[in-house]
Amino acid sequence: MKKEKSCGALVVRRIGDTPQILLIKHNGGHWAFPKGHVEAGETEEQTALREVQEETGLLVKLDTRYREMVTFSPAPRTMKDVVYFAATVVSGTETPQLTEVSDVRWVAFEEAHRFITYDNDRRLFEKLCAFLNEYGILGQ
Repeated sequence: MKKEKSCGALVVRRIGDTPQILLIKHNGGHWAFPKGHVEAGETEEQTALREVQEETGLLVKLDTRYREMVTFSPAPRTMKDVVYFAATVVSGTETPQLTEVSDVRWVAFEEAHRFITYDNDRRLFEKLCAFLNEYGILGQ
């Protein structure tokens, strides 16, 4: 069995009273969160920061209190762990990495379930909402 590992982030912001989540549309057509493979010598946090910047053009700050992992099989005889952190934007402009990403979009929390393609990602988003409420982040 082949093992793979990726890391990424659920990036949030507030515009006025509206909390928003950053979603990317992969060239395969599904909406999800930015993530990518861990490179040799990288920590989970370094991978998440690099991948968010590569796929979206944004520099973010991670909140490692939110650390969730999903495991799935992307191909026969392959298991993949993906670690996600919560994050907020530090700087940058939303710019999709066109080799992998066709769109980068901020979506209001109440609209997120309409966009997010996979159940695993919907569960991550629900856990993020609970985390934000627990810590009083974004004033929720």
